[in-house]
Amino acid sequence: MSTGTPATQFLRRAKVPFRVVEYDYAPGQERVALQAATAIGVPPGQLLKSLMVEVDGRPACMVVPGDRTLSMKKVAAALGGKSAAMMPPEKAERMTGYHTGGISPFGQRRQAPVVFELSATKFDEVAINGGKRGLIVILPPQDALAALKAQAHPLCAEG
Repeated sequence: MSTGTPATQFLRRAKVPFRVVEYDYAPGQERVALQAATAIGVPPGQLLKSLMVEVDGRPACMVVPGDRTLSMKKVAAALGGKSAAMMPPEKAERMTGYHTGGISPFGQRRQAPVVFELSATKFDEVAINGGKRGLIVILPPQDALAALKAQAHPLCAEG
């Protein structure tokens, strides 16, 4: 597999140190983040999934632990909106330039505001999709936040 993606190119241009880990992506599985966490040997809470949403009709990228679920109420509040909904997969693919299961917050075709789940910032390193299925980048969450000019807020449902 080639590791050159818009996501890795973005990180290199931003001079953010990161490691690349590749794994065999098994198509057809529903819980891609949990599959990836198991494949690369990290706890599911340390592998972050990128979910595209719309807050009051505006796109945004939420980066949350692979074993957690978004609270749309918290998503809307984090971006000062009234309502939030998941972006349809086809729209997310067109906007980001990535396929679902491989969406990265880095190097999106049209960069949307990015918000990380606050609990993900407690780790020394996190694993985030590197721009295609089967490719993960590992880096400190603070470096990811800085490179993306992202915020961190509570985004996930309790439990």
